[in-house]
Amino acid sequence: MIKNRLTWFPACSLKVRAVPLLIASQMAMISTAMISAMTPALAMEGGKQPLTIERMNASPALAGTSPRGLKLSPDGLCVTYIAGRKDNQSFYDLWQMDVKSGESSLLLNADKLATNELSDEEKARRERQRIYGEGIMEYFWADDSQALLIPASGNLYYFSLVDNSVTQLPIGEGFATDARLSPKGHFVSFVRDQNLYVLDLATKKLQAMTTDGGGAIKNAMAEFVAQEEMDRMTGYWWAPDESAIAFTRIDESAVEQVTRNEIYADGIKLTEQRYPAAGKNNVDIALGVVTLKDKAINWVSLREENSKDKSKDIYLPRVDWLPDSKHLSFQWQSRDQHQLDLQLVALDALTKPKTLVKERSDAWVNLNNDLHFLKQQSAFIWASERDGFNHLYLFDLKGKLKTQLTKGEWAVDELEYIDETAGWVYFTGRKDTPIEKQLYRVPLAGGKVERVSKQAGMHNPVFADNQSVYLDYFNSLSQPPQISLHGDEGQQLAWVEQNAVKQGHPLYDYAGLWQIPEFGELKAEDGQVLQTRLFKPVPFDASKKYPVVVRVYGGPHAQLVTNSWSEQDYFTQYLVQQGYVVFQLDNRGSAHRGTQFEQVIYRHLGEAEVNDQKVGVDYLRSLPFVDADNVAIYGHSYGGYMALMSLFKAPDYFKAAISGAPVTDWRLYDTHYTERYLGHPEGNEKGYEASSVFPYVKNYQAGLLMYHGMADDNVLFENSTRVYKALQDEGKLFQMIDYPGSKHSMRGEKVRNHLYRSLADFLDRQLKSAK
Repeated sequence: MIKNRLTWFPACSLKVRAVPLLIASQMAMISTAMISAMTPALAMEGGKQPLTIERMNASPALAGTSPRGLKLSPDGLCVTYIAGRKDNQSFYDLWQMDVKSGESSLLLNADKLATNELSDEEKARRERQRIYGEGIMEYFWADDSQALLIPASGNLYYFSLVDNSVTQLPIGEGFATDARLSPKGHFVSFVRDQNLYVLDLATKKLQAMTTDGGGAIKNAMAEFVAQEEMDRMTGYWWAPDESAIAFTRIDESAVEQVTRNEIYADGIKLTEQRYPAAGKNNVDIALGVVTLKDKAINWVSLREENSKDKSKDIYLPRVDWLPDSKHLSFQWQSRDQHQLDLQLVALDALTKPKTLVKERSDAWVNLNNDLHFLKQQSAFIWASERDGFNHLYLFDLKGKLKTQLTKGEWAVDELEYIDETAGWVYFTGRKDTPIEKQLYRVPLAGGKVERVSKQAGMHNPVFADNQSVYLDYFNSLSQPPQISLHGDEGQQLAWVEQNAVKQGHPLYDYAGLWQIPEFGELKAEDGQVLQTRLFKPVPFDASKKYPVVVRVYGGPHAQLVTNSWSEQDYFTQYLVQQGYVVFQLDNRGSAHRGTQFEQVIYRHLGEAEVNDQKVGVDYLRSLPFVDADNVAIYGHSYGGYMALMSLFKAPDYFKAAISGAPVTDWRLYDTHYTERYLGHPEGNEKGYEASSVFPYVKNYQAGLLMYHGMADDNVLFENSTRVYKALQDEGKLFQMIDYPGSKHSMRGEKVRNHLYRSLADFLDRQLKSAK
């Protein structure tokens, strides 16, 4: 997570997309030879104070002050961001930086806003968004740059920059969620009690745009799997001219309702949740358009009239307006996720959609957020993995391919910005190396790809809407997140937050012991290249033998082997200072390597992934400083599943395992994620059984620690309790730590301190006790 300050100087009237609250941990271009030559190497200059578990989780944050929610005011005169307090990194205030002077100042103290308990719906939504903290967590600029909309604790506040006044908006009784300003800033929209509302800011008139929400019916809200698995957090979309709003209406009646126990320290909360487990029913979804003028609702046909597939058991992962506000696009995905169609419909003919693009796969079609309709020509850019790697394509509005903009055996991460006037398409990708995320550009008409970003590391650009200038969130193994302003060719124009690790920085006293890893490559059984990184202990003595902790995730859409700054690596740094080798390998199935690498896991999870981790251990056994008899594996979520599968299926490779919040039987997990990789249970019964941990429990010998949050609504606690029971029935000894009230992400300083102290103690007893 990134928390810091920032700044910028004037530009034309601009708006900027917000920086994601969570910056994924990713890469940098440092060759294996370079790193090997200086390993074990210190990444930074500074003191050599040993890192403690308590300091890992304490305030101020070790990474320094990196801003979140970074935005430019529409007039380009101000940069705003939220930053955690020095005495409480999880409590956020709103800051600003004047672009002319470069001076930063507190814009709004969150204490001025009323603090109420979040609704259960909002708590769940934030968990899906991976938003953690208190105070001001999001905000929206008015189009005239004179005001901000700030949702807080279910209320909505209008903050005037003219007189610095804060006004609570009249939204009626209840808790407002998914609030935002309309495109031109004349209205505020939000969801309350499962209906969509619009407040006219000039007249303060509040209107309910839908009225039938309640019970199993939810208007303008994203269903569980859309939030958790499709990266769609909303259920409504404003037309650019503010004339209408497209929205989803979901009916959860058919979704199985389960009673989930959320176990807290002072009691048990019984939660009724409609959870679409693999093979079970999903929501029934409809797409409507409501006009602001008369609140008339018209419904969109989700398939062409001549389509043979009229199934309602489908997904609606994306909805986007065209710039003319007269046409609406939506993406239709089959339940088996072998098909993804981009559909276009005119507002005066909502029952007659036409298909612009069809994507097909024998395994699955990945979703992305890279659809962009051009304003100056009748065309759009679309991302596809049709040639085996994610690349950008230019189509006309009839669905005819005009040109493939990028190509090669490397993947595009994301479409970042299109400068139609200058004719450039900016995107992030892996052209130079799969362990690095760089910014590139390519001519809109097609041509040579140019690299724009300069530094080796992980680049997350935030462009202005109307200029080829961007703020770059950058990090690497040796640099905590920093932010700088850049021109269209990547030239640095100014620092927003250099975040240099020097005296006074929270990390400085510990930086002298910070380690960077060796990067390497191994080959899987099918010959594909596996990326690795290895952290050596500090101090390091080549004549000694050290125990090893293999840190794993191993699941799709993720990557650990990167040259990046990550809070997840703090525990790694602690372990190397305690005399451990820490090893990571991105097995087949991981992200950013193309479909052949990723789709090996289709219909059978936990097979190729475990085999690849065994390849890693075989490599470790060849190293003279590795104690091959004392190797443990540790992971959380899919990594927790991998830890169990590795210990159960390869007990001769791993002496011990730590499994955090694991999926243990994929029938317990949700439809969209599970069926993407395993198919429907009725059509792949053997695959589900082989992908479960339970057939292998009998192989377990010793050395297992499991932990789970007892209020986890993502990977349900039942996943772990079933393993507890199976091991107990087998008479097998193991350890477990369950955290009352904790969700999937195990948040909270006290929880994390206890968790990591417990993990360190377990590893010491398992891997060092015989020494």
